[in-house]
Amino acid sequence: MGLLDNVLGGGPARSSSGMSPITMALLGLLAYRTFQGKGRLADMLGRTQAGAGADAVPTGGGLGGLLGGLLGGGAAGGMLSGGLGDLLKQFQQSGQGDKAESWVAKGPNKPLSSAELEQALGPDKIAWLMRETGMSREELLSGLSRELPEVVDKLTPQGRLPTEQEAAGMV
Repeated sequence: MGLLDNVLGGGPARSSSGMSPITMALLGLLAYRTFQGKGRLADMLGRTQAGAGADAVPTGGGLGGLLGGLLGGGAAGGMLSGGLGDLLKQFQQSGQGDKAESWVAKGPNKPLSSAELEQALGPDKIAWLMRETGMSREELLSGLSRELPEVVDKLTPQGRLPTEQEAAGMV
């Protein structure tokens, strides 16, 4: 997967999909709207679901199947750029915008506590990520709060969100 593989390399523990659980969680955060059947990328992939809510589960292999389809089908650029934009918006709405903006901007990244991450993501997204990765709440929040600032920083080397074309080039 090129640069994306280096950015999301993960640790030695791997799931059945070949990714570490924290890597799956990071990618899941970026693909969440698509998985839930919302957004332009979901429309393009035919994943739109009438009445898709937080607990809606599309057919077709869970998170690993979705990520394989997105990355293998050339939709990774849209997932990355759209997912990053959605994620930053969530952090801004939860009062953590300054931290998320520091990850994008050039310069040092502001750290994020597990409690701040939990507040920004909300209970539905956390519960979904726990189900999809098999991680406990503590493992998930600890790993994401540690890894997310660095991953966003590496995915935004120009100090701004990448365009779809730039993000596609990272894969």
